[in-house]
Amino acid sequence: MPEPKIITSAQNPFIKEVAALLHKSRTRKKTGRFVIEGQRELQLALKGGYEIEALLVCPEIASEELAIEQSNYPIVQVSKSIYEKLAYRGSTQGVMAIAKAKEHTLGQIRFKNKNPLILVAESPEKPGNLGALLRTADAAAIDAVLVANLQSDLYNPNVIRSSVGCLFTTQVGIGTSGEIIAFLKDRHIKIYCAALTASKNYVEMDFRGSSAIVVGTESTGLTEAWLNNSDQNLIIPMQGEIDSMNVSVSAAILIFEAKRQRGF
Repeated sequence: MPEPKIITSAQNPFIKEVAALLHKSRTRKKTGRFVIEGQRELQLALKGGYEIEALLVCPEIASEELAIEQSNYPIVQVSKSIYEKLAYRGSTQGVMAIAKAKEHTLGQIRFKNKNPLILVAESPEKPGNLGALLRTADAAAIDAVLVANLQSDLYNPNVIRSSVGCLFTTQVGIGTSGEIIAFLKDRHIKIYCAALTASKNYVEMDFRGSSAIVVGTESTGLTEAWLNNSDQNLIIPMQGEIDSMNVSVSAAILIFEAKRQRGF
C-alpha cells in the first residue's frame, strides 16, 4: 500500500474541502458526498454499504490498529491541530471519512416483513431530533423511516452525530407529504397520526398489521394533509401540566408499544 499522504496546513485544498462538506449543506448536495466522524459511525456506514472515498486520520489520536484496520482505503494523515479544528466531537478516535451519499427515494424502499412497521416524520425542525428518531428506529429494528418535507439535509453532521450512526443502519425514504401518503395507501399500510384531536389512547390501537406511526413538529404538530388521511389519530395521555413531549420520546413510546404487540 502506498505511504499515506501527510497534510500539515489548514489551507490545504483537501482540508478546505472536508470543512466545506462538514459545514455547508449546499456542498454536500452538489457533490453527493459527506463526512463521517468517528470509528463507530464509520463501521456502521461500512455495514450499511456506504462507499468510502478516503480516510482522514490523526496519528496522534488514532491507534495504530485503527490505521491498519482501514488500510483498504486511501489515507490522509493530518496533525492534531487540524483534526481538532475539523472535528465536531472530542472523542472520535482520530478518524474521519469522506463517503458518497445514497439516494433515498420512496421507490427504493423494500420491506422484508409482511406487515411492516414504519415511522413517518413530517418536517422535522432540528437535525438533532431527526437523528434521535433514527436512533430509536434502529433500536426497535423497524422497517423504515420516511421523512416528509425534509427541512435540512439528511447528511448534516448533527443528524449523523445524534443518530450515533443509525442513519447508516436504517432504511430511509424522503418525499413530500402527498407522495408518502400515496406510498402508504398504495401498500395498504394503516396511518396512525400522533395528534391531540379526535384521538384514542395509543394503547388501544392495534399495531400488529402494516402500520405507519406519524409524528409532526413539536411546535405545530401534523399538517391537515396527514390529519385528513389518518386512519386513526392517537395520543399519549399526559399527567402533568404540559400536553406534549419531545418528538423523539413520543415516537419511541409509540414504536415500542407496537413492537410489544408484535411480540418483540
